[in-house]
Amino acid sequence: MKNQHKTRLKRLKRQRELRGGRGQKNRPRFRGKITVTAGGFGFVALPPGEEGEKNPDIFIPPRFLNSAMDGDEVEIELLPDRPDISTHHDRGPAGRIVTVINRAHDIIVGEVIAGHKARPLNKRIATDVKINGSLNGARRGDWVEVKLLHSNARNDTLSGSMAGKIGAAGTIEKDLDAICREFKLPTFYSDEENARAAAIKPRPVVRQPLESHYCVTIDPIDAKDYDDAISVAPGTNPEELVLGIHIADVAAWIAPESFWDKAAIERGFTAYLPGRTLPLLPKSLTAAISLTPNIEQPAHSVLIRVHRHTGKILGSQRLHSIIRIRNRLNFDEVQEYIDKGTVPSAWDTQLPVELNRMLTLFRTMRRYRSETEKFLHMSIPESRVLCDEEKNEIIGIVRKAQREADELVEEFMLAANTQVATEFIDKSLPGIFRVHPEPEPEKLEEFTALCLDVFGVSPGDLSSRTACNRFLENLPDGPRRPAILNAFLRSLPRASYVETPALHFGLGKTRYLHFTSPIRRYPDLLVHQQLWEHDTAGRLRSKKITADMARECSQKEENNDNAYYTANDRLKLRYLVEEMGRGRENMHEGIVAKITSSGMSVDIQDIGIYGFVPLDKLSNDFRRQGNRLVSHDGRKSYKCGDYVYLKLSMIDPIRGAAIFRPV
Repeated sequence: MKNQHKTRLKRLKRQRELRGGRGQKNRPRFRGKITVTAGGFGFVALPPGEEGEKNPDIFIPPRFLNSAMDGDEVEIELLPDRPDISTHHDRGPAGRIVTVINRAHDIIVGEVIAGHKARPLNKRIATDVKINGSLNGARRGDWVEVKLLHSNARNDTLSGSMAGKIGAAGTIEKDLDAICREFKLPTFYSDEENARAAAIKPRPVVRQPLESHYCVTIDPIDAKDYDDAISVAPGTNPEELVLGIHIADVAAWIAPESFWDKAAIERGFTAYLPGRTLPLLPKSLTAAISLTPNIEQPAHSVLIRVHRHTGKILGSQRLHSIIRIRNRLNFDEVQEYIDKGTVPSAWDTQLPVELNRMLTLFRTMRRYRSETEKFLHMSIPESRVLCDEEKNEIIGIVRKAQREADELVEEFMLAANTQVATEFIDKSLPGIFRVHPEPEPEKLEEFTALCLDVFGVSPGDLSSRTACNRFLENLPDGPRRPAILNAFLRSLPRASYVETPALHFGLGKTRYLHFTSPIRRYPDLLVHQQLWEHDTAGRLRSKKITADMARECSQKEENNDNAYYTANDRLKLRYLVEEMGRGRENMHEGIVAKITSSGMSVDIQDIGIYGFVPLDKLSNDFRRQGNRLVSHDGRKSYKCGDYVYLKLSMIDPIRGAAIFRPV
């Protein structure tokens, strides 16, 4: 962000160049990929300019989408400069879709509605799909797959033919089936595949016993796999401690180019949906590899020398090891010990001593890293649905904030990931690195405007991590804080995988990769495999191969995340329906997030959704006046940032929306 002002001037100059011909009869046309938001409008990313400068995205108002869907390659035409074209006209040029060149979707999943149509599950596909021909037994309210009929004709309709029936919408099992189909998630491994995987034996390698290290695992109480353990042991002198990060040595079981390696590449990641887990590796293999208490088992360890008093890392050693897990702990019981000193009866007398040593080292390391790397201090509570996978029943909604127990494990894993990344760089090993670019100046400008307009807060200069942290740390506690943090998070670019080390803006690191979760993330497994080949004088994958895999993993990760958000949001609505059916209290506190001509969108933080309050649910005759809803007598108004108390009025399952009314 050093040249932020210069970048902004170049961007404004490029916008003027793009607008230069907009008054002419033949306005400029461009090709690009369109991103459609859940709000129904789109942005088309243009290729870089002649000198490599970034072109501004072209805003596409909903009425000019011309049936384009998220991810399509399109040809666009710029629109004349008119304030009524879009509310975004001051942020850059607007356009309309002339032609859809290539479709990103061949099949869409939707719910059958009236008129022989299907409403897409994916909210980024804003247009209903006309179903030609027979419904093949599907009825209104069923999830179906529709094969699209592609046409470049200028129209606002999508059409297709039935490709298959999934089942009745509104049931947890079939809703999850529909989501898995829409996002093309893999199916469960079969019983035959699990039996075949159970027969795999680990490959031999020279290992060092670490019997003096008191190793524990700390995981969520509902963890499905256990791939990391930690230990803290005395160093060779009184000023040092040895932090041990012990990771399941998955590469011993999964060789590059093997059958299970190819299966893992296809999946990319374990998909964690509420109520459904689709693992990277077969369950039988995951169970064999997972770190299990009270037995000697193989691991891949990073032993890090840390200065006891400053928290500075002095050096590290990586090795294939034999370890014994003394205790399998969960975050809740560790946090209970931190907060209250509670010692469960199952703990041995040595465990509290070891935990105290870990806590002291963690706090020292985190303080040192905060001072030297200026990482972003962001802890945003997350609301997620708890769902019984066996019974397909919703247990409840939990709102979880990061605690010291979580931060302890995170800090130690970050240290191991950084040390392994340093080894890859120093030895020029082809790998996959985790990067997070600096935020774009225009995104920060939009966030600043949002804070001023909606929350009455001035972020000030956000041109460095230090400035960002100053703003984040000075945010007052209260319901608005998570809303502002979420808006700030949305202004940051998405982290991704690449083959070349680069900045991770959020962490303040330039040497970083993922090593610590090889059971559930393929990038970590690939790192383990590359190290195995290096350690055993085997054949390393080339940089070209790791580049292709990095790109593929980034795409799969984003797809998995989108599937999770879709499932989480839909099951939250189902939870609210069930609560209404039980006659439970459904009062909620929210913050007005957006004003429209038809009502207001409200951030309902206790359940982590955006609800909608239509004008007809307000007690008086309200109308929109600028960024407010004002009653006819002018005595009452709503604006962005206002606190409101709401009661759930109804759920619109077809649109996937919750309708509220003020109390």
